[in-house]
Amino acid sequence: MKVSVKVPATSANIGPGFDCLGMALPIYNIVTIDETVLPGTGVEINILSNEEDIDNILTDHIPKDENSVVYKAVELLYNSIGQTPSELKINIETSIPVTRGLGSSAAVIVGALIAANTLLGNPADESALLSIATEIEGHPDNVTPAIVGGLVMSSLENDGSIVYRKLNWPDEWAITVCIPDVELATEISRSVIPKEVPIEDAVFNLKRMGMFVEAVNTHDTELMKLALMDRLHQPYRQKLVPGLKELSEAFKHDEDVFGCVLSGAGSSMLVISKHSAVEKVDSVIQETMNNLNIKADIRTLKIAEKGATILE
Repeated sequence: MKVSVKVPATSANIGPGFDCLGMALPIYNIVTIDETVLPGTGVEINILSNEEDIDNILTDHIPKDENSVVYKAVELLYNSIGQTPSELKINIETSIPVTRGLGSSAAVIVGALIAANTLLGNPADESALLSIATEIEGHPDNVTPAIVGGLVMSSLENDGSIVYRKLNWPDEWAITVCIPDVELATEISRSVIPKEVPIEDAVFNLKRMGMFVEAVNTHDTELMKLALMDRLHQPYRQKLVPGLKELSEAFKHDEDVFGCVLSGAGSSMLVISKHSAVEKVDSVIQETMNNLNIKADIRTLKIAEKGATILE
């Protein structure tokens, strides 16, 4: 039996929502798990992509043996029902850029979990899948929208469960993604964030998170400009992400552009604006990255309302 699962990219944090806000984006990985019939072959992981050198890049971040997050996700699921994975062939067709803050690892974890769960007859419900995926990933901001789609607030509770709620993104707001040709490993990006922050910075982000929810619910553009500010992670990561400071300054006083935020741990960035400003946003991003001598893929995307999907 063979199962393929299509999983969207995700962008986490979105300014003030450090480790608790995430949105699904329509760039996809496909994870296929095939139960082989040859005993003793073990678990085989293959990475498929049209991009040059992607196999070497992915192998660095997604090992092809038992150390792989893909294997660990499958193993955790099997162990939860008292089994161990045996002869499985796992193919990963990747279109989500790696080490760019777009949830590539979350996508393969989620894809492998849902494919394995289907092969096993669906012993795990959504709640269990969220918990297992978060245990592997470390936090729920990417895996939750990867599973359920949309714009999501999520929280890892003390008992390992995930509490989440979806927010309805306004149709009139555009999301332009800048994907620089710059790798930034999550471990490096996390290492620059202090373990303790001043209380005023924590309060600042609490206020901004409240503003974010209200701005999305009421389509309040003026409030959204304030809501996208952050003091918990972006000020520390800014030096690692070429273009973040420049783009934030470029759009600071533009009433049609709400802000520029880091996507996850970076290096990708999101510029959130009115749809009428998309052409201007694209031009400013292109000029800024050209001035920094950095190639960048610029895409205006809608939120992917559907999360991981089993392909027929």
